[in-house]
Amino acid sequence: MTIALYIVVMAGVTYLIRMIPFAFFSKKIESPFLKSLLYYMPYAVLSAMTIPAIFFSTGNIVTAVIGTAVALVLAYFDLPLIVVALSAAGIVFAAGLIL
Repeated sequence: MTIALYIVVMAGVTYLIRMIPFAFFSKKIESPFLKSLLYYMPYAVLSAMTIPAIFFSTGNIVTAVIGTAVALVLAYFDLPLIVVALSAAGIVFAAGLIL
């Protein structure tokens, strides 16, 4: 019974989060500041959630920094996401074996 309650509450919260902007913002947003804020918000939130997880996931800060550096360099050269992710994970694994 509690799982069903959790699902109902989660569905309600998800619906409210998606419905509230439609209810309160009926006009088109004209402010350049607000437009840019809303445009970059998903990237900022994703970065804020991902960056700490990157550095605390391996248990060794040195291997995490090495993997992050490799990922940033490969991403800078516009390689596909799967190549970047697998290369960074492989480098972290190899660095963990060496260190």
